[in-house]
Amino acid sequence: MVKAAAGKAARASVWLEGKARRGRGGGQPSGLDRERITEATVRLLDAEGLDKFSMRRLAAELNVTAMSVYWYVDTKDDLLELALDAAFGEMELPDLEADGDDWREQLRTLATVYRVLLVRHPWLSPLAGRYLNIGPNSLAFSRTVQQVIRRTGLPAHRITSAISAVFQFVYGYGTIESHFFGRAADTGMSADEYFRHAMSSVTEAPQAAEMVEQSKDIMAARGGDTVAEMLDRDFTFALDLLIAGIEAMVKRA
Repeated sequence: MVKAAAGKAARASVWLEGKARRGRGGGQPSGLDRERITEATVRLLDAEGLDKFSMRRLAAELNVTAMSVYWYVDTKDDLLELALDAAFGEMELPDLEADGDDWREQLRTLATVYRVLLVRHPWLSPLAGRYLNIGPNSLAFSRTVQQVIRRTGLPAHRITSAISAVFQFVYGYGTIESHFFGRAADTGMSADEYFRHAMSSVTEAPQAAEMVEQSKDIMAARGGDTVAEMLDRDFTFALDLLIAGIEAMVKRA
């Protein structure tokens, strides 16, 4: 979604005029191009995380010098912004012309593919909050979201509010979900093993024991044999609540 970090002046974007170049000109390293560099960046971010990423590490992955990478990007920020938009390009967006006008299913599709993307790439959520999100793939996603929300029948002055309600929820849900799976992986446990271990540890804490006891019936009613099932059920119902809220606001308007 198109946004920048709150409270800070937006930095210049790699997508602004004059920055989205393909190379400096003559003398650039053979066998290297910006697409290859961006693909390697995404792979490294997935494998090692945002904190460990560096231009030197990327250059080693590509078997070139760090200066070779700078033929194609001016800064590390430019490269991260390119990787961010490349990730947005992985989402399969609904065809609004072919899929009819059922905005509810289209909205569910958009919310689901965005959640999947956030979980697949844990580094995406901090970068999405850092940059302007004006790359071609990000804009295609934002444009589709806006078109779907327009179909709800909400008045124009409520469109951005509905977008915020749905996709800030998805952003938060997907971010927390990716953090959970990351913590589980760091311990060497499966998600289900880590969940059982965490719940067991929580029940041993005196300050949390009462809360856990009060929540037993809720957890039992929640259902789901695995963490994935529980997360899917919560996400689906929460999204249904938001859709029902939009329907109610349309009737009220």
